[in-house]
Amino acid sequence: MTTFPMGPALLFCPGDRPERFGKAAERADAVILDLEDAVAPRDKEAARKNLIAAELDPERTIVRVNPLGTEDFELDLAALAQTPYRTVMLAKTEDGPAVARALAGFTVVALLETALGVVRAAEIASTENVAALMWGAEDLLASLGGESSRHQDGTYRSVAVQARSTVLLAAGAFGKGAIDSIYGNIPDTEGLEVEARDAVASGFAAKACIHPGQVAAVRAAYAPDPADVTYAEQVLAEARHHGGVFNFRGQMIDGPLLKQAEQTLRRAQG
Repeated sequence: MTTFPMGPALLFCPGDRPERFGKAAERADAVILDLEDAVAPRDKEAARKNLIAAELDPERTIVRVNPLGTEDFELDLAALAQTPYRTVMLAKTEDGPAVARALAGFTVVALLETALGVVRAAEIASTENVAALMWGAEDLLASLGGESSRHQDGTYRSVAVQARSTVLLAAGAFGKGAIDSIYGNIPDTEGLEVEARDAVASGFAAKACIHPGQVAAVRAAYAPDPADVTYAEQVLAEARHHGGVFNFRGQMIDGPLLKQAEQTLRRAQG
């Protein structure tokens, strides 16, 4: 898993609800102050003023800004200049070089939620100031003319699975973090935890939440089982006595399995 300095539970908070900022920051590993989809057009200016007035930890705060090329993006950037926040999530990212130019001086989480953005995932991941990629399921399906990213049983449609994998692979190829999309069924924390367990097992560094009640499920999914931690400690200790492949409890242990054990310990410490 490629790490991202914030996570594993990232919580969106609407920019026009300043009374929620502090609570969101307390409950999650990082808060995403949203100036884009969560805020109605008529309330965006108020949201920017709230952003300027907010007193949050810049190391645990991400600001989602509107897409490049829009007037709202320019206004968001002007507001950010009056704050200490330097990690931004760029909505509907589609152009790596444009990100480098427009957001020089910022650490960027590139949100890939259109067909073009997903197709260009590798180019965007290679952009120097992009620290992580996130994918967005529903906006992606809307950009394709679709109606829903999921089947009735809650599982993703094949096109969403492909997009999720594409974004994860692109992030990993360039040593960037990958953030898994939100789980929209808020009461279904069991389903969320199952999906989050798949995310951590696949290599996603974090998962986004849209409700404080989802944070515990994501954290539980990312916390390794104590038995797995013990096994990882023991197999890494045994590896010190071997120069290459070795047998441990009936299993052949090689480099990739040792890396997985190291990742388990990083999650336990994180």
